[in-house]
Amino acid sequence: MPRTDLHGLYAVTPEHADGMRLLDEVGAVLRGGCRFIQYRDKESLMAERVARARALRELTRAHGARLLINDDLALCQLVGADGVHLGRDDGSIVLARAVLGPHRLLGTSCYDDFTSAAAAARAGADYVAFGAFFPSPTKPLAVRATVDLLVRTKSELGIAACAIGGITLDTASTLTAAGADLLAVITDLFGAPDIAARAAAYQHLFEDQQP
Repeated sequence: MPRTDLHGLYAVTPEHADGMRLLDEVGAVLRGGCRFIQYRDKESLMAERVARARALRELTRAHGARLLINDDLALCQLVGADGVHLGRDDGSIVLARAVLGPHRLLGTSCYDDFTSAAAAARAGADYVAFGAFFPSPTKPLAVRATVDLLVRTKSELGIAACAIGGITLDTASTLTAAGADLLAVITDLFGAPDIAARAAAYQHLFEDQQP
């Protein structure tokens, strides 16, 4: 059955050498009302990644939020996270669903490819992510996606659609109007002068919409 609870800001963590800074900033995001955190860490050593993931698991649980792990099903299992997000080359969606069971969250990156999104939906994904919709400082060479992918996901697949890539508060409403259930944001959120206030502003975009 499609998930109806996937709705709102989806904060993706930036790379930080300082683990305490990461926790402080995620805490601010959670105080701003965000209820979906994706831990993405391509640089830390495994021991540090485990420690950070465990700390984020405690922090998100305290705020009633959900933690997903980027690209690492084993780490998700180890820390008892709420789900995993897989990229194109990060393993089988079918296998991930079998490991996670029916209730934990499973998402996947589909970039600009609707055929991949349809296959992911059949394989058990709860949401599919498209992007980049705008120039992205995190992935400057990312392919560009168009809003019709969000529209088609809502009308044809019946699962949640996530938009990612260069999103700012000024451009976000274009994506929510096209049907984005989740807005995955890194730079415009964690780079804001007041992270909690920026998170609250993103959440406000969803207040008048029905999940």
